[in-house]
Amino acid sequence: MTPEGKVKQKVTKLLKQYGCWYWMPVVSGYGAATLDYLAATDGRMFGIETKAPGKKPTPRQRATMRQMENKNIPCFVIDGDLTELEEWLIKVTE
Repeated sequence: MTPEGKVKQKVTKLLKQYGCWYWMPVVSGYGAATLDYLAATDGRMFGIETKAPGKKPTPRQRATMRQMENKNIPCFVIDGDLTELEEWLIKVTE
């Protein structure tokens, strides 16, 4: 499994733990750019871009995140540390 695949495995486990709905779109190069996960919990949509440890989102991924955040959709970049995402999930599911 790739380093990013291991991160995705951890993210998927966390999302299931909190009962989140999620979708992992398969990007084919056509249509609008998206992130690795589009997810929702308790009426709140959010996006997640996963990266191998130490890697950063591409300019296109950053632009997609800005577009989502401009519509009040939180976005997370996860490279192995799930703390920020889990703290947010705890807050919105209380």
